Amino acid sequence: MKWISVIIAVSLFACNGKTKNTESEHSDPAAVGSDTLHKPADEHLANPSPRPRLYSNKRFRDVTVQRAGDNTFVIEGEAQIFEANFGWVVEDGHRELKKGFEMTDAGAPEWGEFKFTIEVEKARPNSTLTLVLFESSAKDGSRQHELPISLALPISGGE
Repeated sequence: MKWISVIIAVSLFACNGKTKNTESEHSDPAAVGSDTLHKPADEHLANPSPRPRLYSNKRFRDVTVQRAGDNTFVIEGEAQIFEANFGWVVEDGHRELKKGFEMTDAGAPEWGEFKFTIEVEKARPNSTLTLVLFESSAKDGSRQHELPISLALPISGGE
């Protein structure tokens, strides 16, 4: 009989602890829907064009890509990269079409800002272009912390 009482007491304690954690997570208005705290309720009326999507990983954050023309893309964001130097490549699923290197305005451990423009054409009309940002390994030059971004975007400011 004592074991049953102990099991019931432990179960009740565990349930109460779980409920309190859930309530505390949702009782903070900044934690629940924090992305809506910065947006006006009628944002869609004031700004008819959608906001660019943000891409992030361990080394890149708040990266946006906007299509500025048929084959022109503007890439902007922040990176925490050793010696402020990172690479990029545009692929179509089968081969690399264009590649290069860019710099941020600060090296790690700081987050440095970057902005650059690329022009690249599809090799085949039905292919999808993907931009991959990456940090090169100091040891062997291999690609690390890759951040793939689809370039299937509408032209900014156009219909």
